[in-house]
This record gives sequence, structure tokens and C-alpha cells, in this order.
Amino acid sequence: MADKLQFSLVSPEAELFSGEVDQVDVPGTEGDFGVFAEHAPFMAAIRTGAITVYNDGEETRYMVQGGFADVMPDGLTILAEQCTPMSDVKAETIAEEIAKAEQDLAAAEGDATLDIAQHLDGLNQLSESL
Repeated sequence: MADKLQFSLVSPEAELFSGEVDQVDVPGTEGDFGVFAEHAPFMAAIRTGAITVYNDGEETRYMVQGGFADVMPDGLTILAEQCTPMSDVKAETIAEEIAKAEQDLAAAEGDATLDIAQHLDGLNQLSESL
């Protein structure tokens, strides 16, 4: 049996997942990354997007908006600012958030534009996957 990765996904409201998995793909602010068992340690900021959890041939997806990923050789912990199972995400809600992000981007200046642009890009990708 192949090594498993201990994975915990936590938001301010609840622990959404805790258990052993094969792989987790995460939308990082510096680019998306995948984590397997015994991965080299690092920390990364998370942007808006989908976390995909792979286990025994099945995929589970979560919508995440901000947070941090802490990768250690024995596991991955994600502390998400907001996180929702994709099965609970509605296309109308994403459309409303896209409209708000577009307004925010038009009004933004300086360094804030990068954060809002990444958020908007993540929302657009989520919208396409629904």
C-alpha cells in the first residue's frame, strides 16, 4: 500500500476534513501545487480557487478563499479564511461574487489590484467548473 498523506482542512467555522489521502492540489498565490506523502516542508499563501482531494480513485473538491497551507513531511494542514464543499456552491453566488470583485478591481489602486485580480481569476475558474 502506498504512503498516505495526513490532511486537515480547517476554516474558522469548522474542520471540514481530517484524514489520510493520496494527494491534495492547492491554489497557491504563487501558483497551484500538489502535495503527496513525505513532501518537502514549505508554507504557502492560498488564493481563491478549488482544493482537490484525491483518495482511492475518488476526488472531493472544496472552494477556498484565502488562507495558508503548511506542508510537512508527515502531512498538510490548510487554514482557510473561507471554505465550502463544492457541492454546496451555487453558480448564482459565484456570479454575484464575480460582479463584486470586478467593481472592487475597477476601484483599486496599487498593490491591492494584484490581490483582487487573483481573487477574480479564481472566481472565474470556479464559475467555469460548475
